[in-house]
Amino acid sequence: MRTVGQVVLAVVMGDLTAADTDAIVNAANSQLWMGGGVAGAIKRAAGEGVESEAMAQGPIQPGESVVTSAGNLPDPIRWVVHAATMGPDLRTSEELIRLATASALAAAADAGARSIAFPALGTGVGGFPLASAARVMVEVAGRVAAAGTPLERIVFVVRDETAANAFAAELER
Repeated sequence: MRTVGQVVLAVVMGDLTAADTDAIVNAANSQLWMGGGVAGAIKRAAGEGVESEAMAQGPIQPGESVVTSAGNLPDPIRWVVHAATMGPDLRTSEELIRLATASALAAAADAGARSIAFPALGTGVGGFPLASAARVMVEVAGRVAAAGTPLERIVFVVRDETAANAFAAELER
């Protein structure tokens, strides 16, 4: 855990769809359809209406984000931020992860969220290296927090100890 300005940055192991935050981030493709990985898990938990809401706002450019309701996700989650971490080819890059992280933070703040939970963007279907994704995401979150944001908590929710260690190491830098 680290505090930057007034914002707490933390990593927790757990289920993103049960995060204790106002918003969660979907590692989306630019068409905004929700297939496998994180998107599939969110769709199963939130219901297909969230995918319909997202797709009605797309397609978007890789790196951009849109916000939908949380569907059937449990409180306190109110929003899903669909951050296009991949283009139609389902590939990602450091730059796309950087842009998607920043746009998700801005979109959540604009929606009124005070807390947001991220998965490790681009590391599943996108195949991006975990340690590199952690470095980029923590760097962007720290920069946004230092610049001032209405967000009070930015949480990286991961599924295993390897990912938790990667994010924890970046938070300690």
